[in-house]
Amino acid sequence: MIKNAMKVVLGLSIASLSVLGLSGCSVSVEGEDYQSIAPTFNIEQFFDGNVKAWGIVQNRSGEVVQRFVVDIDGSINGNTLTLDETFDYGVGEGPGSRTWKIVKQSDNTYVGRAGDIDGPAKGTSYGNAFNFHYEMDLPVDDTTYSVTFDDWFWAFDDSTMMNRSYIRKFGIVMAEVTIFMQKQP
Repeated sequence: MIKNAMKVVLGLSIASLSVLGLSGCSVSVEGEDYQSIAPTFNIEQFFDGNVKAWGIVQNRSGEVVQRFVVDIDGSINGNTLTLDETFDYGVGEGPGSRTWKIVKQSDNTYVGRAGDIDGPAKGTSYGNAFNFHYEMDLPVDDTTYSVTFDDWFWAFDDSTMMNRSYIRKFGIVMAEVTIFMQKQP
């Protein structure tokens, strides 16, 4: 009797883990869904100047592991958008600063680089949405994890935007970042 009960519990646990694993992979945003939605998000226009951002990072359990404010100083030189970001953390720790160099390509896609990003970030505009996809070695406690970011931006108007990033390891969403951004006068 006890042996059978253990088999049922173990079977349910394995089934639960399988469902959790599948649900961790299930976040999928399709850029084409936003192609005809207004207002159109123009990354150069939005980030040219000062932008203030407020964000959180949640782990797989939904626990807020970072809360931060970012001051972004954006400038354009030719076809290169430079974003100088300065972070201030209320919860958790992370980089104090990051500088992005984002270059618009002839096919209207974007290539971005930052010192702590592995290789180029590839960006594509979709109407009121913009997607950046890149890899990063992410330090967590005493370990560093190689992860991918699926980074989505959605315009509300010319001065307000939401950003949602899905951080994946082995294709499974391990953490999510939510950021509200607003252009400053």
